Amino acid sequence: MTNHVHLLMTPKSSNAISKCIQYLGRYYVRYFNYKYKRTGTLFEGRFKSNVVQDQKYLLACQRYIELNPVRAGMVSDPADYTWSSYRAHAFGHVAKMWQPHPEYRALGQSASTRMSAYRRLFTHTLDEDLITDIRKALNTGLVLGNEKFRREVEQLTGQRQFHLKRGPKPKLNYHAKD
Repeated sequence: MTNHVHLLMTPKSSNAISKCIQYLGRYYVRYFNYKYKRTGTLFEGRFKSNVVQDQKYLLACQRYIELNPVRAGMVSDPADYTWSSYRAHAFGHVAKMWQPHPEYRALGQSASTRMSAYRRLFTHTLDEDLITDIRKALNTGLVLGNEKFRREVEQLTGQRQFHLKRGPKPKLNYHAKD
């Protein structure tokens, strides 16, 4: 996109994504600045990340990301956007930094079956509620998944995974009875 990048990554170790982003910040920015004769930072602020539940949500996130240029009016077909993984998923184009996720591989036994099944996913629009859930997760850093999964992550990490209700905080009762 013109003002942001989405990466859907499955790390092999607990700090792999942080190290990858750190590497980009050190080496790609240096290369980019040299090539375009500029100085300074390239990325604005720290990267955001959140956990995505595999089953329903991983392929939905892929579709959300790959349809982003279409929603933005940059292209009419996701295959026309150069920086997308859509052509790798839908048509088998070779991508150097990509390995298919098990959820993608589960779409079919052969590469042609998977690609065909993946293209069929794009014949249906993403549910608006799902798009809202994805955007909320992106903006808040909360887990993207069903309620059971979010509760499990909350118990494992000790970090709240649900939005608090808006409104005033409940008043404390300082006159508790003995």
